[in-house]
Amino acid sequence: MPVLEFDRINQAVLQTEPYKWAFIDQLFPAANAAHLAATFPCDKFKKVAGYDGEKGYEYFARSLIHMGAEQPSHVEGLSETWRELAYDLLSPAYRQTMSRLTGRDLSEAPLEVNVIHYGPNCWLGPHVDLREKIVSHILYFNQSWNREDGGYLEILNSSDPCGVVAETMPLVGNSAVLVRSDKSWHSVARVAEGCRLSRRSLNVIFHSPAAVSTMWPPGDRAKLSDYKRSRLSGLFGGFRR
Repeated sequence: MPVLEFDRINQAVLQTEPYKWAFIDQLFPAANAAHLAATFPCDKFKKVAGYDGEKGYEYFARSLIHMGAEQPSHVEGLSETWRELAYDLLSPAYRQTMSRLTGRDLSEAPLEVNVIHYGPNCWLGPHVDLREKIVSHILYFNQSWNREDGGYLEILNSSDPCGVVAETMPLVGNSAVLVRSDKSWHSVARVAEGCRLSRRSLNVIFHSPAAVSTMWPPGDRAKLSDYKRSRLSGLFGGFRR
């Protein structure tokens, strides 16, 4: 049985304002949702931080599927349910379902999937995705979350961070699909300094054929770190080498 509820994607409605995007919830059966949240990967992360001329950003990333790969990355650190999720994302059925929803032919688009961890003060400023990114699907894995702790995805009508049209909380089973355009502005609100929860997500990206991974560029030698899961409710300690 698939981990993903493909029918939830098939039933989703693609919004057209302020650009093409969709909110999809209940993406996993309850048992799978609980297990995915409890066994969120905690190995092979690198820190990603800086300013690229458009947005500021700071978070931690781990590869689940390297661009164009046919197998999950670092499988030794994945629970059985996470491995099954990776193969769901690699399946023709997922491509077909996402193609129907977005109206884009994704049958030959190189796929890349990264697990993302936001700790206190981590954020992602207003931006549109690179032109090489055709469609992004962002999935969330927190069992609970308080809005005052930030960390929610913001759908924006412009580069103005105050132009929020919709928000998506990072609760397990919630997800958002973004069809890239010159108007597809979005951001991730800064996680509160005092937040004791890790904001956990997964970015699925369909690329144009000639794209090169910007997260894991050729020759990347970033040091990878693990972090301690202090208890299964989702609290995480500091990183360790």
